[in-house]
Amino acid sequence: MSLAKNQEIPSTHLKLSKNEEIPSSSFFSKIIGYKVGVIPLPLYLVLAAVIFMASMYSKLPADMIGGFAVIMIMGIFLGDIGLKVPILKEIGGPAIMSIMIPSIMVFYNLINPSALKAITAVMKTSNFLYLYISVLVVGSILGMNRKVLVQGFLRMFVPLIVGTAAAISAGLLVGTLFGYTIHHTFFYIIIPIMGGGIGEGILPLSIGYSGILKIPQEALIGQLIPAAVIGNIVAIICAGLLKRLGEKKPELTGNGVLVKTGDDLSLLDTKGIDKPIDFPLMGAGLLIACSFFVFGNLASPFIGIPGAIIMIFTAAIIKYLNIMPAKMEQGSFHLYKFVSSSLTWPLMVGLGVLYTPLKDVVATVTLGYLVVVASVVLAMISSGYFIGRFMNMYPVESALVTGCHSGLGGTGDVAILSASNRMELMPFAQISTRIGGASMIVIATILLKLWH
Repeated sequence: MSLAKNQEIPSTHLKLSKNEEIPSSSFFSKIIGYKVGVIPLPLYLVLAAVIFMASMYSKLPADMIGGFAVIMIMGIFLGDIGLKVPILKEIGGPAIMSIMIPSIMVFYNLINPSALKAITAVMKTSNFLYLYISVLVVGSILGMNRKVLVQGFLRMFVPLIVGTAAAISAGLLVGTLFGYTIHHTFFYIIIPIMGGGIGEGILPLSIGYSGILKIPQEALIGQLIPAAVIGNIVAIICAGLLKRLGEKKPELTGNGVLVKTGDDLSLLDTKGIDKPIDFPLMGAGLLIACSFFVFGNLASPFIGIPGAIIMIFTAAIIKYLNIMPAKMEQGSFHLYKFVSSSLTWPLMVGLGVLYTPLKDVVATVTLGYLVVVASVVLAMISSGYFIGRFMNMYPVESALVTGCHSGLGGTGDVAILSASNRMELMPFAQISTRIGGASMIVIATILLKLWH
């Protein structure tokens, strides 16, 4: 003890040790400190090299393991770029980069077959898109304030209906100005934009058109898809701009809350943000999300409503009745937060590869076509914004939910809400997309039969 006390280390030695440290500004330190997403750059490069070599030598598993490896290594990189590029980051850069770059790569055959098989396996065979949507819908509903939930579902239909009417009117007017017939503008541009996506909208729409017009379905799909894809891109850009508007004028946004309740501070308690993460509860949340989706599919043939819609309303009813244990709600909400923050950009890479056919867009696009599509989307979002003011809703959130009616189904909802950083709106977005889309398909099919 006395030795330690008497033999103190000179202060000069301390100074020398401090001076001998490697300067934090050195090139090596900068490289080590730089991150792609949350991953240190050197580690990211190693992981990317492993996955790339495996795909080149056909050693990449064509299953969930290989699929997640590819979409995550690409999604983390593209999303990170989208967050950093000037101007692009203000208009939904991560969503645009994560969807469009993979789509361009497919167009120019820059993704090798091994990687393509792996992506197809995780997105289509394993149905990752619907797992993602189920987790987001169930988790966000169960973690939502009950008052906001009920008022949101009741009020959102007004801006949705007004927005649809405004979009149709604007589209027909602008289409006429650019020389398109009312028939072509309505059935081949407006309806595909608001039809609810490709799988839920374009495909059934093309079947209906084919039966009425006696034209092969394949020929019709190529005419319908471009409007839906371009409309979704316009909606993503608008979502990014709305996010920026909310940052500049906080009074216009609820930051993911749709309805003004007057007691918004209570939302923090109901969402369980301050509660510690419990991993077993998150596992229970995964089971609950999957079970709601399975129940929707089970009940669909008997009720005659799509399973996804049944899933949404079932979760809303369970939340309203307050019969789900609080711990299970907490687990579902934390799982939703994990999935939305970690897997959104990777998911959009898969959507860009498999659901955004750039070749169909390139073959159809003209300046007039772009203006017509943009007018439809802008009219819808603008209507949602202004109607929301009169419905005691936050204008930014009202515009986003209404704008999801012009997105590519679940694909578009993810991209639009991701660009605006408001995944909490997923239940309302799904209603807007699916009910709005199904209604438009039925109306279009009836009108075409009468018009033909």
